[in-house]
Amino acid sequence: MPTIRILETPEEMTQVENLQRLVWPGSDAEILPGHILMTFAHNGGLVLGSYDGEKLVGLLVGFPGLYSLPDGPQPKHCSHELGVHPDYQNAGIGFALKRAQWQMLRKQGLSLATWTYDPLLSRNAHLNITRLGAICNTYLPNLYGPLRDGLNLGMETDRFQVDWWINSRRVSRRLGRRPRPSLALDHYATANIQTLYRGNATPDGLVRPPENFSTPQDSLALVEIPSDFMALKRQDFALARAWRLFSREVFTTCFGQGYLVTDLIFDRSGDTPRSFYILAHGESTLSD
Repeated sequence: MPTIRILETPEEMTQVENLQRLVWPGSDAEILPGHILMTFAHNGGLVLGSYDGEKLVGLLVGFPGLYSLPDGPQPKHCSHELGVHPDYQNAGIGFALKRAQWQMLRKQGLSLATWTYDPLLSRNAHLNITRLGAICNTYLPNLYGPLRDGLNLGMETDRFQVDWWINSRRVSRRLGRRPRPSLALDHYATANIQTLYRGNATPDGLVRPPENFSTPQDSLALVEIPSDFMALKRQDFALARAWRLFSREVFTTCFGQGYLVTDLIFDRSGDTPRSFYILAHGESTLSD
C-alpha cells in the first residue's frame, strides 16, 4: 500500500503539478502551480501525497476557510483537490488520503471541512457520502463556469458542497476500525422510503431521466443518478446534459424542503447497474 507524506518542498510541489496534469488532462489553466501549493502548505493548509516508492500516485490539497454561524464566522478547512494517478485508481488511495486529512484536522482542533464534487459522479459520491460520512444540502449551479479540462469540458459545472463534521459520530463510525458496511436497496425495502423517480432503462444500456418527479413527503427519499456519468457523456452528450438539468431541479427542490443527501447505493441486481442517492429530512443522520 502506498505511504502518505506531508508535502512542503518545491521539488514535491513540482511532482504535484505533474500529477494534476495526469488526473485533470487538457488544460494547464486548471492546474494549481507550485508556488500556490507552497503558500497553502506553510500557512495552515495541507498538501498530502501518496507515494508508491518515490512515485507520487495521489494528492490532496486544502486550505483554511470560514463558515458563518449566528454568533459570527468560525474556522473550517476547505478541501480543494483530491486526485489519484489513473493507473492507481480503485485501490483505496483516495480514502487513505482523506482519512489522513481527518486525523490532521482533528489535531488542528477543527470541527468542519467542506468541499465540492459533481453530484452525478457516482464513484465520487460513494467515497464522499457513503465511505467518508459527509452530508450535503447545498447545490451550486454552474459553480465554476466553463472549465477546459478533459473531465469538465462542455458541461455546466454544477456541484454539491458537502459538509464533513469531523467530530461527529457519523464520521467517526465511517472512518473507524470497524466501519459501517455499505447498504443495498434491500436494506431500505421495509423502510418508509419514497421513490421520487427512477430513470428509464433503454435497450442501448443507457438510463434516461423521467419527464417529472414526485416532491418529497416522507422522512426518506430515493433518487437515481447515472451509474457512469463520464461514459454516458462520451456516448450521448445531449442525454448527459438532460441529466444535469433534471437533477439540478430535483436537488434544489429537495434541499429547499429541508432534505439532506446521506447515502449512495449501487444496485447491480438487474442487467443495467443503477445508482441511487438516499435523502433524509433533517439532521438526525449525523449520528448514523
